[in-house]
Amino acid sequence: MTTTNIEKTIEWIKIPKGGFSRMINQILIPYEYKKVDVSTTKDMYDAIKTMIVRGAPAIGIAGAHGVALAALEEKESQNFIENVVKKADYLNSSRPTAVNLHWAIQKQLEILKSNKDKTNAQIIDLLIENAIKLENEDIEINKKIGEFGSSIIPKGATILTHCNAGALATVGYGTALGVVRSAFEKDKTIKVFADETRPRQQGARLTTYELIRDGIDTTLITDGMSAYFMNKKMIDVVVVGADRIALNGDSANKIGTYAAAICAKYHNIPFYVAAPKSTIDSSIKTGDEIVIELRNREEITTINDRLICDNRVNIINPGFDVTPNSLITGIITEYGIFKPDEIHKLF
Repeated sequence: MTTTNIEKTIEWIKIPKGGFSRMINQILIPYEYKKVDVSTTKDMYDAIKTMIVRGAPAIGIAGAHGVALAALEEKESQNFIENVVKKADYLNSSRPTAVNLHWAIQKQLEILKSNKDKTNAQIIDLLIENAIKLENEDIEINKKIGEFGSSIIPKGATILTHCNAGALATVGYGTALGVVRSAFEKDKTIKVFADETRPRQQGARLTTYELIRDGIDTTLITDGMSAYFMNKKMIDVVVVGADRIALNGDSANKIGTYAAAICAKYHNIPFYVAAPKSTIDSSIKTGDEIVIELRNREEITTINDRLICDNRVNIINPGFDVTPNSLITGIITEYGIFKPDEIHKLF
């Protein structure tokens, strides 16, 4: 199995007193490659909120690490469980759309609440071990997604991606880019067109950063160009990630994904979503129930801290949109590839 040249995006560092979370600062890429250490609940909240760590699976692991940090902070508290739960709720409020954050935090809270008979120190050890377990499982899950997904990539294909669903959006390897990597292992002639993904340009900054280092032929295009290249028959398949998938297969992903799906449907190009089971929210029936995060105006009005428009203009900045299941050819998971209306079978 091909590996990526990107190190673990996020990992727990053990020390005698418990440990801390170490992550790649994705705000700095591609200008600088730097890791930061996060050792408090507040700092983890800020890291998630400001997108130092981003991508649904990676955010989930950050949440799991955050609960462990909360437990370490409350180690001597008389109201240990109650206080850790409060801090877990605080972490969960950092980003509303990516369901993996809620999923991983709930996994930690299950351990917290089912071990009330144990000492605080023992519970902390269990939370740390579970956080590390979830972290390592993420990479294996992504490799399974990649292996299943590689089967739908035609020989010599050009794949369109949107945003970054790669090693940097997960602990390692990636979901959509995991499919690309697995396909590239079998066929070195495949190519990628990467949407730049305004306004935070994760496609330009992060996806190209990953793929170029892995030796994969990559072309960067602006978000508005994909229909042009589809019309020119220069794109064979679209593979994107997801931040939350409803039980009917409606999928929320970075803003602009919906438009790419419409264009793909018009041009009869297969459109796939690659995501782990943890991204599927079995509590919601359709995408209408997905909460869309609205982000700050500066992401649109400025580039590299320079104003690009009249600052008095109105700004609406949704971070995500929802692609209806009717536009999705299949959803690639670690359990196989499902038609959107069949993913309920995973539950």
